[in-house]
Amino acid sequence: MTVEAQKITAVGAVGVGAGAMLKDAFLAALVTLGLCFPVVALHAESDNDGRLYLIPRPLLVAIICGLVFVGRLGISLYQARPKVDRPAAPAAVQKAASPILSRYLSLAGLIFLFIFPLATLWLLGPTGSLKWINNYGIQILIYVMLGWGLNIVVGLAGLLDLGYVAFYAVGAYSYALLATTFGLSFWICLPLAGILAAFWGVILGFPVLRLRGDYLAIVTLAFGEIIRMILINWVPVTGGYAGIASIPKVTFFGLPFADAPGSFADTFGIEYLPIHRTIFLFYLILCLALATNFVTMRLRRLPIGRAWEALREDEIACRSLGINTRNTKLTAFALGALFGGFAGSFFSVRQGFVSPESFTFIESATILAIVVLGGMGSQIGVALAAVVMIGGTEILREMEWTKQIFGQDFDPAQYRMLIFGMAMVIMMVLRPRGLVSTREPSIFLKERKAVSGDLVKEGHG
Repeated sequence: MTVEAQKITAVGAVGVGAGAMLKDAFLAALVTLGLCFPVVALHAESDNDGRLYLIPRPLLVAIICGLVFVGRLGISLYQARPKVDRPAAPAAVQKAASPILSRYLSLAGLIFLFIFPLATLWLLGPTGSLKWINNYGIQILIYVMLGWGLNIVVGLAGLLDLGYVAFYAVGAYSYALLATTFGLSFWICLPLAGILAAFWGVILGFPVLRLRGDYLAIVTLAFGEIIRMILINWVPVTGGYAGIASIPKVTFFGLPFADAPGSFADTFGIEYLPIHRTIFLFYLILCLALATNFVTMRLRRLPIGRAWEALREDEIACRSLGINTRNTKLTAFALGALFGGFAGSFFSVRQGFVSPESFTFIESATILAIVVLGGMGSQIGVALAAVVMIGGTEILREMEWTKQIFGQDFDPAQYRMLIFGMAMVIMMVLRPRGLVSTREPSIFLKERKAVSGDLVKEGHG
């Protein structure tokens, strides 16, 4: 074939590829147009007489379809880009840099977390710092702890759990009932709530011992809905939709946060500020999250941790090696539920009120998305994903300037799930192993050797 013929063939291939990309993007926009009707295309409004009117919104539909068209075309162009082989860094440099970088990043992150509430209080004052410590600090750390708890079940053991919010609810209601009925303190209710949640984790584990994959996901989803329906219908105990209110607040080992003699401020001789309780809650959830990470990392190096990873890779091979898969699954469910119960008890004491509306399926989906986007089995990846997803939601609530563009009725926080869905699609295309797709192996011989992501379910390591 001559050079001119090769050029003509290459141009024709590019044209065919571009045509296929445009067709694919157009079909994606067409599907989006169908999905937008009637939820997005028509907006219901009522007048003072109670009459309902349907207002068409063609411009908004056109913008959404256009974004989908451009996004799908961009993904296709990214996938079709020419692959460039870049020279890899020497193995010795990689081995030396990775542990040092990881160690210093972890240390810097811990120092930042411990000084964050005090620095925020010093810079913004008691009133201005409350939102940052509560909404950005405590809220994110709760989901970090929940993500690390679910990471044991999904990331390490490979058991897809869509009902993790059930253990979160059991912990919250256990603390609320024990504190309001028997008057027990937080420090007594915390371990009891975790133990009760772990007990329910074992109860869930027994019926699903022979299930895997989609079937396991369906059963765990049903378990989460069963717990929620019990909370709604067992009104004499749970209060139904009304929930449980007037939950006792946490104390500093018996010292209440109040402007009274014998309180925390009076004992330490400082001026009373309501934000003292919020700062204490921040450090409390930080310690709980660090304890969750510490226990998880230690367990990964024990035989039970290696059994979880073997179960994740191949259950049949795991059973053929003599590993008790029943006990392995039950311990994964129990320990994951234990940390979920701890987080639930903290949520209960922080809010002072619990109701079934706080434990819907969307919470399970959010926690699972944090684990998947962060990188299943990666502790630092889960933490980063929680910061992005939960912190991103709080940032959307601050975007009041968007009302000047889209109107006063526009609320950007209502589109957070749409943004999260788009982010997950982009992540699955660009980084299918999550934000952090590599980790140090749990056990190794003489030296750490990365394993190709094509050979394991988790990624590298």
